Amino acid sequence: MDFDYTMAIGSFLVAIVVGLTGMGGGALMTPMLVTFFGVPPLTAVSSDLVAAAVMKPVGSVVHLRRGTVNLKLVGWLCLGSIPAAFCGVLVARALGDGQDVQDLVQKALGVALLIAAAGLAVRGYLAMRDRAEGRTPATGRRTAEPGEPAATGLPSVSVRPIPTVVVGVVGGLVVGMTSVGSGSLIIVALLAIYPALKANQLVGTDLVQAVPLVMSAALGHLLFGDFKLSVTTALLVGSIPGVYLGSRISSRAPGGLIRRALAFVLLASALKMFDLSTTVTAWVLAGVLVAAPVIWMLLRARHGLPALPWQTAGEPSKKSSVP
Repeated sequence: MDFDYTMAIGSFLVAIVVGLTGMGGGALMTPMLVTFFGVPPLTAVSSDLVAAAVMKPVGSVVHLRRGTVNLKLVGWLCLGSIPAAFCGVLVARALGDGQDVQDLVQKALGVALLIAAAGLAVRGYLAMRDRAEGRTPATGRRTAEPGEPAATGLPSVSVRPIPTVVVGVVGGLVVGMTSVGSGSLIIVALLAIYPALKANQLVGTDLVQAVPLVMSAALGHLLFGDFKLSVTTALLVGSIPGVYLGSRISSRAPGGLIRRALAFVLLASALKMFDLSTTVTAWVLAGVLVAAPVIWMLLRARHGLPALPWQTAGEPSKKSSVP
């Protein structure tokens, strides 16, 4: 297979989102390979993980420099995820070869994508909650003082080793089998265990812990998977500059809109993995487009924020009209 420039361009765009949101590349890269380039699911998983093993450290360095990484959490997560990721490859291979295995991997990928979409929704809710609490000093959450670096204003958490290791084991197993989970399944679990973590702390911690996790899974796929050098090369050419650019933007710009769009794309990709008809897929996506904004407005109102974000700009004028 010759070098595919369109695949490199696609990986560049995906990698920007990875660096910007902390979302695992497998949640977009693997479905892109399967859906748009016709790559067999197991080959897509293997090649994507090998590319991610090179791509992940690029974004991690940016977050380490900015102090948005909880290294204690990284250590406990890796204790479970590194061996589990390698075992995930063995589990996938133990299922055998042929179309049945490819179909199973594709369905597992669809489940992982649904979890990834849910993870983004939860992370968006967390970011909205943080903004609401920032407007309410009575919450007691410490924010950075004027002139203090933003990273020092991040909350410290008491590490819970056993639950954290279990999260690493489950996340590593899923990543080894599907390449999805390092930035979705693990993020959702961390939010449940450590609700005090800020959104940028989650992104940084997740990217750093994903480096050894993905390397372990990549090694397993190099030895036992269906790795294709031509596919991985195209992914690397686009993903390395893309994830660096996205990580640079991440520390300066909110990713709320991107997270919403990404969650929608992940949902659509998941439905595609389940081979649903175009009509059913369209109805599901249309229902989400209608229901999601209503639910989001109700959640904003519950936390004391204007139901519509652009109403915030109108608050001063309302206040000025009060005698």
